Amino acid sequence: MTNDRLRVLLCDDHRIVRGGLQRMLAEDSGILVVADVGTAAEAVAAAGRLQPDIVVLDIGLPDGSGISAIGRILGASPASRVLMLTMHDDVAYLREAFASGALGYVLKAAADIELIQAIHDVARGERYVHPTLGAALLGRDTNVEGRSVSTVAGLSEREAEILRLLALGHTNPEMAEVLDLSVRTVETYRYRLQQKVGLRSRAELVRLAREMGLVR
Repeated sequence: MTNDRLRVLLCDDHRIVRGGLQRMLAEDSGILVVADVGTAAEAVAAAGRLQPDIVVLDIGLPDGSGISAIGRILGASPASRVLMLTMHDDVAYLREAFASGALGYVLKAAADIELIQAIHDVARGERYVHPTLGAALLGRDTNVEGRSVSTVAGLSEREAEILRLLALGHTNPEMAEVLDLSVRTVETYRYRLQQKVGLRSRAELVRLAREMGLVR
């Protein structure tokens, strides 16, 4: 095992789901699943024992809500970051999870690559939200638990800045010059931004930036 692999703890009450997740995550050379458990209590104990980088956590567990276990998990392993993986396509659950300390929220219906991307984003300290829920959240709220909507929706500061510049009418080369980045890097940030918020057209992005208060 190399030191730069992300150590992941899986918690889901279905053994077959945990097995599938392990096989899928094993395809990423940067991820190592260190344990899989089926209850909130087991997740807290395993987190304390193993100090994983990431805890992938279901909401519906036999001994209670995974959301209610977030605080105990972080208490047992303060450096860990929690990523919810759930069937609940509901903004209320999303808000509660973030308020409890989670950094990411992915739906079980998502593609494999989305979970892998979310794990890497959360490991860097960035928030990640499934695009559909992110767009729904942005349409409803201007602030959640004292955090800006851009942060709650999973946008990094750089992605939020790209959104602001797009809304102001800048082209990719112009944004690259303003931000002192390569055009290719700007294109990458723009692609990730659009994937996260689930929007494609410039008109939609401009409206989103206005709703977020990034431009007037």
